[in-house]
Amino acid sequence: MNDALTDTPQHKPRPFVDLLVSIVIPSVILMKFSGDAHLGPHQALLVALAFPLGWGLFELVRYRKYNFIAVLGVISVFLTGGIGLLELDPKWLAVKEAAVPGVIGLAVLFSTRTRYPLIRTMVYNEKVLNVKRIDERLHERGLTEIFERRLLMATYFLAGTFFFSSVMNFIVAKWIVVSPAGTEAFNAELGRMTLVSYPMIAIPSMLMMFAIIFYLWRTIHGLTGLKMEEIVAEQK
Repeated sequence: MNDALTDTPQHKPRPFVDLLVSIVIPSVILMKFSGDAHLGPHQALLVALAFPLGWGLFELVRYRKYNFIAVLGVISVFLTGGIGLLELDPKWLAVKEAAVPGVIGLAVLFSTRTRYPLIRTMVYNEKVLNVKRIDERLHERGLTEIFERRLLMATYFLAGTFFFSSVMNFIVAKWIVVSPAGTEAFNAELGRMTLVSYPMIAIPSMLMMFAIIFYLWRTIHGLTGLKMEEIVAEQK
């Protein structure tokens, strides 16, 4: 029984499935099936939100990834549904869109005051990098403190990517979603906002993340002299 509990499937990134389930399908439903001749505004909103919500819960249960960001994503879907179904002022959607990445950014900054900065959880961990070998080489060269300072700087950069998302989410939501909640027009604008957010926000944020990873690699390589194959964790 213990083996069954510990034998959790390894999570493998599936960006195409994530894009399809979380963005494309919900957007199409909201934009094309919100009319009274199809699902209607409320039913279309529920069906559209069911896809990212169901997928997020599946991954949480299947891979036991009960992390702060994943849970916040599920809460975000509930809040979007609540705003639409309760027919609240559209401004609350903009506030919600800004609040979610903003809270994550604040959590990243707060984590620097703890023993477990989020940069270690998200990037500098044994699944991504050969942390043990890196730490040993840094200790041998007496460069551990310098590396910790640069790791702290990477944490600030990471928080910055979430604050960028927060500001852009607010701008895009205020720009696109202007119709009253609970209407076909609101759903269509919500779907359009979801589609627009990917190239305007998600892609730049991913590029920033790659830049942070590159900064870490340059830092590790420069301080330790290790090669790429020695820095990256072995895939089991």
